[in-house]
Amino acid sequence: MTLLDLWLSRSIPMCLLLQSLVLMALCFPSASMCPKGCICQRADPHLHGLNVTCSQSRLKEIPPGLPVNTVLLRLDHNQISAVPDQIFHGLRLLRELNLSYNAVETLGEGAFSGVEATLQVLDLSHNRITSVHKDAFTRLKARVIVDDNPWHCDCALQQAIGGMAHNHEAAARVLCRSSELLDQVERPFLAVDTDLCNLAKRTTDYAMLVTMFGWFAMVISYVVYYVRQNQEDARRHLEYLKSLPSKPRKPDEADDISTVV
Repeated sequence: MTLLDLWLSRSIPMCLLLQSLVLMALCFPSASMCPKGCICQRADPHLHGLNVTCSQSRLKEIPPGLPVNTVLLRLDHNQISAVPDQIFHGLRLLRELNLSYNAVETLGEGAFSGVEATLQVLDLSHNRITSVHKDAFTRLKARVIVDDNPWHCDCALQQAIGGMAHNHEAAARVLCRSSELLDQVERPFLAVDTDLCNLAKRTTDYAMLVTMFGWFAMVISYVVYYVRQNQEDARRHLEYLKSLPSKPRKPDEADDISTVV
């Protein structure tokens, strides 16, 4: 075997191995890019988007360092209790976000900041959401799924639902687990025909009025008590003066009067 044949016999397998590694690098993202407990796969061989699946990973928070080219993000069936503001900022390709079956209790104004324009589906069903910021859904164009959450129907929620005018289906599925109006409990929120924001304002006004009346009544009561107490003290002092014996006259004064007469 010549030297050329020996070189070719060894270089061809090396070239094939190198080609395979390049193809694997192109088809599968680096393990260092994928958060712990998640699986990252190419959404489309011809695109750079990733499907990131973190379902049933016992996560207690949304993992940091999500790949910026994430297209689909599954975080369902975990123990996530909060969605920090701007946690998804920078995921400019994100189209679908699944946060169902978690323990999220509230949503802030910037919970979905940065993905409003691209997000198409947002699943928040089966959480513990009771309240949201009034602007939490304002700029979202996505279809929002909010089934099975213990919503507290108040002014902020009414404003948030008002910002979902394009998402009537989601708004229709919001049921009041508790409410400032007792007759609205366990009823669809869209059935509430009362302006809860004005109701809250009126309630505040009534509370202020009652408080002011209470202070006024306390002042009047104190003044009346003070006057009566002074009157009682004055009466007792007068009775004390009356009870004192009168000053007796001296004998010399009585003799002088008799002599003059």
